[in-house]
Amino acid sequence: MKHLWSKFSPLFRRFMISYLIILMIPQIAGYASYRASIEAARTSSIENSLKSLNLGKEIIERNLMQVEDFTRQLAINQDLYRLIADPKPQDANNVYGLSRMQRSLSMYSSTNEYLSHFFIYIPNYNVIITPTTVYYRPEHYFAANPLEGVTFDEWKDNILKKPHLNEIIPLQNYKKEIRSNVLVDAPAITFLQSLPLNSFNKPQATIGVMIDEDKMASLTHHIVEQYGGWTLVTDSNENIIFSSGLNKDEANKLKVMTAGKEDEAKPMGDGRLLISIHSNQNGWNYMAGIPERALMVKADQIKQVTFTFTLATLGFGLLIGLLLAYRNSAPIHRLLSVFREQDIVLPGKAGNEYDFLASNITSLITNNHLLKNALNEQIPMLRDGFIKRLLTGEFYTIRELEAISSQTGISLHTSRGFVGILKVDGYGSPDSEEIIQELSVARLIVRETMTTWHADVLITDWGTDQIAFVQPLSEEPSNTPLHTAVSELSKRMNAVYRDYRVSTTIGIGSSYEDWNDVGRSFNEARQALEYAIHMGAEHLVRFEDTIKETELYYYPIESEQRLLNTLKAGEMEESDRVLDQLFSRNFTERELSYDMTQQFVVELKGTFLKLEPKIMLDEALVDEFKNRIAAIQVTDSVGILRDKFHQLAKDVCRDVQRKKSNMHAEIVNETIAYIQKRYADATLTVYRIAEQMGKPEKYISQLFKEYTGENLSDYVEVVRINKAAELLRESQQTIDEIALTTGYNSAHSFRRAFKRVRGVLPSSFRQMEDQIK
Repeated sequence: MKHLWSKFSPLFRRFMISYLIILMIPQIAGYASYRASIEAARTSSIENSLKSLNLGKEIIERNLMQVEDFTRQLAINQDLYRLIADPKPQDANNVYGLSRMQRSLSMYSSTNEYLSHFFIYIPNYNVIITPTTVYYRPEHYFAANPLEGVTFDEWKDNILKKPHLNEIIPLQNYKKEIRSNVLVDAPAITFLQSLPLNSFNKPQATIGVMIDEDKMASLTHHIVEQYGGWTLVTDSNENIIFSSGLNKDEANKLKVMTAGKEDEAKPMGDGRLLISIHSNQNGWNYMAGIPERALMVKADQIKQVTFTFTLATLGFGLLIGLLLAYRNSAPIHRLLSVFREQDIVLPGKAGNEYDFLASNITSLITNNHLLKNALNEQIPMLRDGFIKRLLTGEFYTIRELEAISSQTGISLHTSRGFVGILKVDGYGSPDSEEIIQELSVARLIVRETMTTWHADVLITDWGTDQIAFVQPLSEEPSNTPLHTAVSELSKRMNAVYRDYRVSTTIGIGSSYEDWNDVGRSFNEARQALEYAIHMGAEHLVRFEDTIKETELYYYPIESEQRLLNTLKAGEMEESDRVLDQLFSRNFTERELSYDMTQQFVVELKGTFLKLEPKIMLDEALVDEFKNRIAAIQVTDSVGILRDKFHQLAKDVCRDVQRKKSNMHAEIVNETIAYIQKRYADATLTVYRIAEQMGKPEKYISQLFKEYTGENLSDYVEVVRINKAAELLRESQQTIDEIALTTGYNSAHSFRRAFKRVRGVLPSSFRQMEDQIK
């Protein structure tokens, strides 16, 4: 058991011990309840026995009182009075009177079972009358009902001649005639009363009632029958009145135990409990000896039920404890495994898992806070860098744009707006520190004014005396929001000049409908600003106002660079949008001359020729590509020119995408080969694989998922488990050895991984394979 317990992890053992302690609390409470139930059952049995014994005592005393009442009734009986009143009767036999008296006595015997055997001795006639007959000589009665160990003379002197007042002779055997000349021993007590009731010397009559022991003992016999005990009743002189369940010797030994003044129960030391009651009416002691095991019958039933329930609860509780201990320790164990598998070494304690995790997680949280604070300090720089990249058109996809904007906290809730660039006037070359400081203050005033005007405006410094800004507009299709915004901007710059004497010149680009078109609007704003400075125009100039006065073709270097970048990236939609924009600017918004059209087409063809050495997959395609570019003629219509350049761009993007696909497939194949080779290395993680491939970890993970449909970490696990399954089938290595061979730090983590992948434990898998063989 100790060896089995040591196989579980310390963390699991701690959880299990905790649940065992919790499980023991209700068990202790249950034991206390069990002991209370046992004591209650014992007390209840004793109380029932006392009640039964007390009930028997009350019935016996009530019957004895009825016997006394019987003697009082005989004292006033006229027939009996006439027999005993005449000391010298004329008729010595008086057969009629005696027979009449005998008949009257027969009625009394049916009223009380204690009166079934009694006699009346009348000295005047020297006769004894019973309910059944008249004995004309006492000798005849004694011969029929002799007392054991007593002679007739002793019986006559002590019973018939002496006066008696409610006197009871203790238990003695007498011969009872059950049929003619058949006598049996009948233990009985004898109740004696002399008549008249106040006679103290020579009584005129003596009444004797023999009460059988069986009749008295029957009232307490159920205690003997129910518990297998005994009952004993003694008088105040420790003479035995009657007993049940005891032989004569046992009764003589036990009669010396007297009852207290109160009902009580006390152990006798031999496994029996003595229950005793003292009668205040006649001084008798009623005692019952009951085996304690008999009192515990109900308690034994409670004990059996409690024991069964306790075992079931304990077993079920242990099962639940095992499940909960595994459930609660498994996540922590996995977390520890992650730390170990990642070779994370932090200044934490290694002796205790909780201290280790607490210390390491605290360190990670602290480092995370430090990193977060460092990143927060860099957010203004990141925002500024994001805005500059947005203005220069370095984002080629909306997904990339949204990802970086979310990191900088910049909202992109609307994709419509315009770009402007503002120049602080009145300063020449910033060749002194004083001028630079004044420009900084002026830029700060302008930035504050624009931020107050619109909270979502994106602002960045563009040199020492210029500010570039991106102003969002509402999604209304008309130009009204643009005109309103430009008018409001002009008013605010006039206010800046009025309040701070800061003069500005602003160039405004045309509005954009897509975030990828911000770079174009920015270039237009720069052209508008340059036009305003060159022409000495008003402080705010729109790009639309400048293009009316020129017939030069529109193809700024920024647009060329953006077209080149989108083609190199294989972004077909973005390249089409740039081409559409160029054709719209040159042939819809302008009326180019033939020479300007020719120069624009040549510039555009030159842009595509710059791609040739970088994107072609096959040297044989280079000449074909050049021939297609050369085939584009200026004499073609605008529509044909647009279609040819669009088709050329589409083919270029497809070639780039195919090249990327082949390159990605090669990277994935190299990754798979590397995993197949290094799966046994326990330090093989996604980070290690990415490091080997020379690519970022996120890039490798996404690329592998895209091409295989499977997570990279899951694939590593599947490779290891497949190799482990092969070893389980074909080798005799132990599970611990196979775990180490396939790159797992512990057999426990190996078993969990095997169960997760194959659905069974390694041992069960090996058994199934052996059965198949």
